[in-house]
Amino acid sequence: MACHSLPQRQRRWAIFLGAVTAAALRIVFTLLVLQVLAIPYVRLSGGVVLLWIAIRLVGKDKPEEIASPESIYRAIRIIVIADAVMSLDNIIAIAGAAQGSWPLIIFGLGLSIPIVIFGATLLVPALNRFPALIWAGAGILGWVAGELIGSDPAVAEFLRARAPAVASWHLAAAGAAVALFCGWLRVRIESSNESATV
Repeated sequence: MACHSLPQRQRRWAIFLGAVTAAALRIVFTLLVLQVLAIPYVRLSGGVVLLWIAIRLVGKDKPEEIASPESIYRAIRIIVIADAVMSLDNIIAIAGAAQGSWPLIIFGLGLSIPIVIFGATLLVPALNRFPALIWAGAGILGWVAGELIGSDPAVAEFLRARAPAVASWHLAAAGAAVALFCGWLRVRIESSNESATV
């Protein structure tokens, strides 16, 4: 979704560089993630970042910004940050399946590079043809953000003590709703600003 507004050549570079950088960071994160994720508020922070990304993805890029180098770097940055936040559980699963074998861990994470590139190459044309898919993607990111926030040890402990009736899917649904509402609000504000400048 971060690359859908870029010209085709820049889009390919953004997808490739974003995927390679994200995969490299996954390997680094795997060294730390099992210890770091047990620290309270880490997942909460990741969920908030992912929610911010979901809101940022819904909106219009100005024509002069689409072809600019900053727009390409922005797309790469969004790909890397979103992948890093969303892949926390995947990293844990890969590390567990590999049973401590670093060659297998690196192979599993490296395998994600062609998968991400191939998937993104197929998805971007669909996003340009059907803009509603961007909203669906923002909702999914919001859902994942809500789940991530709910899985944080500090948040889970707080909910058990103060709101035991709240389930993880409640937070996931709330995350999706917040992402879509704030995204809609952002589009409204941008449209109002454009109308005011005309």
